[in-house]
Amino acid sequence: MGPADLNTASTQAAPPTNPTRKVAAASLIGTTIEFYDFYVYATAAVLVFGPLFFPSGNETAQTLASLATFAIAFVARPIGSVVFGHFGDRIGRKTTLVAALLVMGISTVLIGVLPTHATAGNLAPVLLCLLRFGQGFGLGGEWGGAALLATENAPANRRALYGMFPQLGAPFGFVLANGLFIVLATTMSDETFTSWGWRIPFLLSAVLVLLGLWIRLSLAETPVFAKALAENKQVRVPVAETFRSSWRIVVLGAFSVMLTYTLFYLTTTWSLSYGTKALAYERQDFLLMLCVAVLFMAAATPLSGWLSDRFGRRPVLATAMVGGAVVGLLTGPLLGSGETPLVMLWLCAGLFFMGLVFGPIGAYLPELFPTNVRYTGASLAFNSGSILGASLAPYTAVKLATAYGVSWVGFYLAATAVVSLIALSMLRETRTASLT
Repeated sequence: MGPADLNTASTQAAPPTNPTRKVAAASLIGTTIEFYDFYVYATAAVLVFGPLFFPSGNETAQTLASLATFAIAFVARPIGSVVFGHFGDRIGRKTTLVAALLVMGISTVLIGVLPTHATAGNLAPVLLCLLRFGQGFGLGGEWGGAALLATENAPANRRALYGMFPQLGAPFGFVLANGLFIVLATTMSDETFTSWGWRIPFLLSAVLVLLGLWIRLSLAETPVFAKALAENKQVRVPVAETFRSSWRIVVLGAFSVMLTYTLFYLTTTWSLSYGTKALAYERQDFLLMLCVAVLFMAAATPLSGWLSDRFGRRPVLATAMVGGAVVGLLTGPLLGSGETPLVMLWLCAGLFFMGLVFGPIGAYLPELFPTNVRYTGASLAFNSGSILGASLAPYTAVKLATAYGVSWVGFYLAATAVVSLIALSMLRETRTASLT
């Protein structure tokens, strides 16, 4: 049976076998942990990794070197998509999700015990890069599996609402990570934080990983994949089948999520660097501003999921992309002003539209692929988009702001919104598609 046969609307999935609350918890907790780990690294990269692991050069050079290691994980993510996607499409979603969570968690905990350049010399940044690769490799398998866990257990008319559960892990993980950094920043001196306090968020991820494993191990396989497994519909090499039958969707899907990454990492990782250095905000003050702003993302994510179940994926995504372009064009007047109300407006608007564009993606990308390559295809599209939209976004923004001014960072953001909108226009609507 070919891929097209697996996606026909005439075939209905088996009834869900996992309770809704358990599906929500398992898909949300995993991505919360994964994004917590990711944001802990991003925040530490901006705040302390420059002088600790790249001590030579001026402050800007240290920041650029630190943000370059941040990009390594985005290169690793598509590789993780292929590896975890292979097993997710061959043996099941549940087992693969557990493995992805372990890889990400172990890599993060080990960063918390790394020696710095002062202790290990040039070996320290090498080890940091290797563990950063491990973080990205694990996350490459996490998102696709969590999205499938949610959507393949969902009623047909509520897939986007279910699909937004893993998307909520992004704001939740962000608040956990940066909330912890705020506590540390307000209870420790800068010297203590730089000496050893930065390690605490990495080590605490072990507790979250154990919680995530406990929840996920209690799940049954998704009914859609269990049905495909019973009918022996797996393919031998999912990545080969993905590129044979769905390469165009992978490419367009990657470009369509490009804005998601650029918008998020400019409004969080880069803005933290710009706010504390160029605008002279205290670290804990700007982190608190970000934690407030990300609540707008948390509110917009379920809203966009509900709207896309009602009106379709493409209309909601297109509206959000136009909003992202507007935020880009307002970067200079708002963020560049340095005035707290205008800076907050830029942060809140950016993260609100990030939530609008992020919410439907959890259902939209999986719906574009047939069951036998859905894990691989959705993961590849999503994580390839990370290379396009986020791997060099903070680095590029630092260079643009330094050379041409902050308005050019906004033009860069607006350009990615246009690219994503064009890619979206070339993809089909999937609200009424079958997942079987």
